[in-house]
Amino acid sequence: MRKVTAGLFHSVDGVVEDPFKFQFDSFDDQLGAMLTGVQERVDTVLMGRVGWSEWAGYWPKAEQDLDFAQFINGVPKYVASKTLTAADTARWSNSTLIEGDVLDFVRQLKSQPGGEIAAMGGISLVRQLLFAGLMDELSLITHPVVAGEGRHLFEPGDPTTRLELVRCEVTPKGNVVQVYAKRS
Repeated sequence: MRKVTAGLFHSVDGVVEDPFKFQFDSFDDQLGAMLTGVQERVDTVLMGRVGWSEWAGYWPKAEQDLDFAQFINGVPKYVASKTLTAADTARWSNSTLIEGDVLDFVRQLKSQPGGEIAAMGGISLVRQLLFAGLMDELSLITHPVVAGEGRHLFEPGDPTTRLELVRCEVTPKGNVVQVYAKRS
């Protein structure tokens, strides 16, 4: 069974939206090596509509972070959206609109051979997969900053969900990388 993972950049006050607004100079070699390791394990990406739309406008013609650009442009991307069409998603290479129920699609994808499946660029999608029990690991990369505003991963009214800390590392620039699994 394939593993579904997600990794989100996170501020100390819990903001996950638009991390480019609060990351500043947080990246260090250790964090870069961790993220490269993720790219080496992942062969399929799940995306939400908002994240896909933003990334589709940037990564195909990116002039920096070329290693990630090469990865994200080349990897198969499955897009969860009720408003995009297959013609829309065809604009970015290797993108396919998920037809039907997203959770059923992910269950089927997990049962097929292949590498790790990563949910990227989709706050709502990550929440949905976690609460449905389909998320095997959730990584929060907490930067040493208070963002002050922006969407949080979790919202009032979310179900109580117990997690288990699988591993935790602190990088030289003070990033705390916490990897959680849903507790059985």
